Amino acid sequence: MMEPPAAAACASCRRRPLPPLLLLGLLLAALRLPPALGLYTVNAVYGDTITMPCRLEVPDGLMFGKWKYEMPNGSPVFIAFRSSTKKNVQYDDVPDYKDRLSLSENYTLSIKNARISDEKRFVCMLVTEDDVSEEPTIVKVFKQPSQPEILRQADFLETEKLQMLGKCVARDSYPEGNVTWYKNGRVLQPVEEAVVINLQKAVNKSTGLFTMTSSLQYMPTKEDANAKFSCIVTYYGPSGQKTIQSEPVVFDVHYPTEKVTIQVLPQSSTIKEGDNITLKCSGNGNPPPQEFLFYIPGEAEGIRSSDTYVMTDVRRNATGEYKCSLTDKSMMDSTTITVHYLDLQLTPSGEVTKQIGEALPVSCTISSSRNATVFWIKDNTRMQTSPSFSSLQYQDAGNYICETTLQEVEGLKKRKTLKLIVEGKPQIKMTKKTNTNKMSKTIVCHVEGFPKPAVQWTVTGSGSIINKAKETKYVNGKFSSKIVIAPEENVTLTCIAENELERTVTSLNVSAISIPEYDEPEDRNDDNSEKVNDQAKLIVGIVVGLLLAALVAGVVYWLYVKKSKTASKHVDKDLGNIEENKKLEENNHKSET
Repeated sequence: MMEPPAAAACASCRRRPLPPLLLLGLLLAALRLPPALGLYTVNAVYGDTITMPCRLEVPDGLMFGKWKYEMPNGSPVFIAFRSSTKKNVQYDDVPDYKDRLSLSENYTLSIKNARISDEKRFVCMLVTEDDVSEEPTIVKVFKQPSQPEILRQADFLETEKLQMLGKCVARDSYPEGNVTWYKNGRVLQPVEEAVVINLQKAVNKSTGLFTMTSSLQYMPTKEDANAKFSCIVTYYGPSGQKTIQSEPVVFDVHYPTEKVTIQVLPQSSTIKEGDNITLKCSGNGNPPPQEFLFYIPGEAEGIRSSDTYVMTDVRRNATGEYKCSLTDKSMMDSTTITVHYLDLQLTPSGEVTKQIGEALPVSCTISSSRNATVFWIKDNTRMQTSPSFSSLQYQDAGNYICETTLQEVEGLKKRKTLKLIVEGKPQIKMTKKTNTNKMSKTIVCHVEGFPKPAVQWTVTGSGSIINKAKETKYVNGKFSSKIVIAPEENVTLTCIAENELERTVTSLNVSAISIPEYDEPEDRNDDNSEKVNDQAKLIVGIVVGLLLAALVAGVVYWLYVKKSKTASKHVDKDLGNIEENKKLEENNHKSET
C-alpha cells in the first residue's frame, strides 16, 4: 500500500542549482538526512517482493541514480547504482541484499523475499552536474500469524476448582498481535479466582517474528458441560486490522451427583407374573456413579450392585416398594412395582365321561389382581352363557374351554379345558313305510347311543332284501339304518344295535306287499323334528291368536247389541208418546165439531 507524502515536502526533495565546486560537498552532506514527517510508505507482505518507485522526476542532464537506506544510528548504506549514460547497474556488496535487488530504468527498486529486517527508510537519489535530488520511502513489512491452536488442554474440568484450561498459541506474526479468549462466542473477561488470563509474547531473533501465547485458568460450573471455548488472535496487515479464530474445544466437565433416580425396565405400564424386570439406578453427576445400594421388599439391608439389578420370573409376592441410593446412603429414590397375576380353576377339567340323563355341575373360578373377563368356547365356537347340565344329552358332549384375560395387562390370559363325553346304551325304534310304487316297503331302524352302536339286520320268513342297509350321518348320538324289501308273505325284521355298554334287539312284523296294513311313518331327524316343533308352535300361536281375536270381537259385538237394544226402547217410548198425542188431538177435534 502506498501512502502520499505530506503537502509540504522537505527542501532536500526539490531540485536546486549549485556551483560545481559545491557539488562534492552536497553529495557528502546528502549521505545523512534527518527524518521527515509525512513520508511515502510502502507496505509489504513478508516473503513477497517490495517495490519502491523513485518518486522524483528524471531531470535533464541526469548523470546517475542511486538508492540507499539508513542505519538506526542514521548512517547511510548505498545498495544500488545506475548510470544514465552507460546504462549499467551496479549493486553494492551488502550481505543482507545479495541477489535480492533489482533497479529498473525508471529507477524503481525491487527487493525480493521481503524480511522483517527490510523495514527501513530507503532514499532514491538522482544526481546531475549541478544538482542532487532525494526522495525517501518508508518500508513496512507485515506477517499474518498462523491459525491459533489451543494446546495443553485439560483432560477434564472440575466444578468449584480453578485449573488450567489450556494455552492459545499463535506463531510467526509481525508485528505482534493480541489474543482474546471466547466462550460460546462471547469474550471471556478476567474475573478474580474464576477467569485468569496471562499473555506472553516471544520474538524469534533470526526472523524477527513474534509468537503469542495466552494461558487460561478457569473455574467451570455445571452449565459449562457443553460450552465451546475458542481463542482469536488480532493482528495488523497491509490493509489494516484482521483476526484469525482457533477451532472450538469442548471440555468434559465433572460435577457431583445431586439427584438419584430409579427406573423399571422395560418401561411397561404393567408387569405380570413370569416377566423379567431390571431396576436401573442413575445419578445426575458427571461422571455418573458406578455403584448403588438397592433395597428390596423384605430385605433389611441394601444390596450393593452396579447401576442395574435384575429380577427374573417375578411372582406376585414381588409387589412392593423398591429403593436405590448412593453407596454412602446420602441420596435415595423409590418406585412401586405391582406384579399382576391371574389364576383359573375349572371343575371338573380334563376328560370327563358321564351317562346320558345325569347331572354335571361345572364351575370356572377366577382369582386376579384386577377385574378379569371370562368366556366359554365349545368346539371352537364362543358360547353366549356358561354351560350348565341338569340332564346330559348327547349334544352336550364336546370340548369346552374356559378362558380369562386381564385386558389392561398385555399377554396375561389363562385357559383350561373340559372334554365331556356323554355315553348311553343303544335305544332302538323301528318304523315301516310302503313306497309309492306299491312294490316295496322301507324299514327304518332309528338308533341312539354312544359310543356309536353297530347295526345288524336279520329277516325271518320269505322275502328278499332289495338293497343293502344304508345309514344316515351320526349326529348328537343319533342315526338311522334302513333297508328296502318286497315281502311275498308276512316277515319279521330284527334290528340289532350294539356298543361297548349293551346289546339291544328290536323286531318288527311286516305284512306281505299284497296285504294292506297301516304303515308307520319314518321318524324325522332332530333337525326336522325341531322344524316341525317350530311349525307346530307357530300354528298353535296363530290359532290362539285367532281365538283371542274372536273373543274380543264377540265381546265388542255383545256390548254393541246391548247398547242398541237400550236405544231402541227409548225410541219406541218416544214414538208411543207421539201416537198418543195424535189420538188426543183427534178426539179434541171431534168434540169441538
